[in-house]
Amino acid sequence: MANGTWLVYLAVGLVAVGLGWFVFSLFPARRPAGEAAAAKVEVHPSLGAVQQSSLGRSLVSAIPTGYAGWLDRQIVLAGRPIGSTVGGIVTRKLVLGALGALAGTFVIFATGGPNPLKLLLAGFVTVLCFFLPDVRINSRAHDRQEAIKIALPDTLDQMTIAVEAGLGFDAAMAKAARGGKGPLAEELIRVLQDMSIGRTRRDSFTELERRTNVEDLQRFIRAIIQADAYGIAIGDVLRVQAGEMRLKRRQRAEEQAMKVPVKILFPLVFCLLPVLFIIVMTPAVIGIIDAFS
Repeated sequence: MANGTWLVYLAVGLVAVGLGWFVFSLFPARRPAGEAAAAKVEVHPSLGAVQQSSLGRSLVSAIPTGYAGWLDRQIVLAGRPIGSTVGGIVTRKLVLGALGALAGTFVIFATGGPNPLKLLLAGFVTVLCFFLPDVRINSRAHDRQEAIKIALPDTLDQMTIAVEAGLGFDAAMAKAARGGKGPLAEELIRVLQDMSIGRTRRDSFTELERRTNVEDLQRFIRAIIQADAYGIAIGDVLRVQAGEMRLKRRQRAEEQAMKVPVKILFPLVFCLLPVLFIIVMTPAVIGIIDAFS
């Protein structure tokens, strides 16, 4: 019994250390703003794997190419957070999976030996720990793209006002980017930096399209590229795009409002109605039992 207790304590300690390390990796050290901006300009996204360690490169070469490409795409969509590389994510997956399997094994043998239910729970914990880094990076990428989608209409309104006030398109974009916050402002600053080092506006916006996965932003980028190619007035393009983005945002809000009744249906059926039936039917059931007894 004492040996089993020590095994349980050891398993809990290993899991605590593993989860603490994983949570600590969620908040990597931030570089100064100037250094981070310089790194964004100097390092192309496709060169992110070059900065990995030899272990990371070995792990990346061992995993399927499609999966490595998916991970790299999610890292790009998440804004390439510091410390997030394909090799680093694969390393975290292996470490967390091993910790989950080790903890499950210890708990099984510390609680009286294996049985089908314990083996199933241990396998579930191992799989959950193994895929936790994938879920984390995919969630960060999704949240970042949603933030870009939400901020886009207001940013286009600011750019439209600035252009109609007499500023050029690049100056209006710089004013909107430096006056805003969030991932969209960061991406616009990156576009301005790309243009400042000699890239054309078309190439800079094409790179922005590759770094994001927001349909509205991609439509705006294509409109700007076409206006730049055919000489269309940028102010008219911005005005039309801003109006369209506001309309789409209102339609998305209406769509979410229409989904509310469907979303509350299951909590209502499985949580509220049983309690209501118990409250209403209990006195009647008690009366029937008393009458027939």
